Amino acid sequence: MYRRVNSGGFIVLTTLGIVIVMALFTWVMYGMAQQVFKMTDVMVELNQSFKSMVVTQTSMAADMHAMSLDMAKMRGNTSHMDQNIALMNGKIADMSGSVRNLSGVMLQMNASMSKMTYDVGQATYAVSHPMSYMWGKPFPF
Repeated sequence: MYRRVNSGGFIVLTTLGIVIVMALFTWVMYGMAQQVFKMTDVMVELNQSFKSMVVTQTSMAADMHAMSLDMAKMRGNTSHMDQNIALMNGKIADMSGSVRNLSGVMLQMNASMSKMTYDVGQATYAVSHPMSYMWGKPFPF
C-alpha cells in the first residue's frame, strides 16, 4: 500500500494541475491587462477633455474680462450721455425762452411794420396828391 511519489500518473496529474492553474492565472491576468488598457485609454481621453476644458475656461475668462471692461466703458458712456441730455435739456429750455422772446419781438415788429405800411401809404398819397394837405389835414402823415 505504499506508493511512490514519483510514479508516472501522479506526476502527469500534478503537472496537468499546475498547467491548468497557470492557464487560469494567465487568462485572468490577460483580462485584467485588457481592463487596465481600456482604463488607460479612458484616462487619456479624460486628460484631453480636461485640457480642452482648461483652454475653454481660459478663453471664457478673457471674454468675461473684456465684457467687464466694455460694460464699464458703456456705463461711463451712459453717464456722459445723461450729462449731455441734461445739458441739452437746459439748452432747449433756453431756446424755448428765446422763442418766447422772439414771439414778442415779432409782435412788436408786426406792429411796427403795420405802422410803417400805413405811413408809407400816407406818404405815397401825399406825393401823388400834393395839394391834399390844404383840405383838412395840415400834413398827410
